[in-house]
Amino acid sequence: MHAWHRAAREGRAGGFTLIELMIVVAIVAILAAIAYPSYQEHVRKSRRGQAKADLVEFAQLAERYHTVNNTYAGFTLPATQSPRDGTGFYDLAFVGTPSQSTFTVRAAPRSGTPQAQDRCGTLTINHAGVKTHSAGTDAECQFGRTP
Repeated sequence: MHAWHRAAREGRAGGFTLIELMIVVAIVAILAAIAYPSYQEHVRKSRRGQAKADLVEFAQLAERYHTVNNTYAGFTLPATQSPRDGTGFYDLAFVGTPSQSTFTVRAAPRSGTPQAQDRCGTLTINHAGVKTHSAGTDAECQFGRTP
């Protein structure tokens, strides 16, 4: 005989009590409170990885331009945001103006987006391939050093 048949015969309904349900809800809430910030950090790290890849790609394009023209002056970035399609989470721009022999490209987390809270801050790469990040540790950012 099934348990619910026994419970019905004994005069009480089967199911969960309110206390049992509240305990389950509390456990789920605690797990979500732990997991969600970790998920957000993982997403920020993924977006940072895309910005780092874009910076390296643009530095390579600048080197090709310099090889042909013997100057970085006149080189323009192929995009002003990262990622290039969809919602941009980093603004890409030159620091100053490229000269004959130097350039620096910056990827700054866009304010008003979750990326603004990225622990590595602004990323840069220059003509010599020197990579920097404005905040965070070198180990966690893995993009050069803090200036």
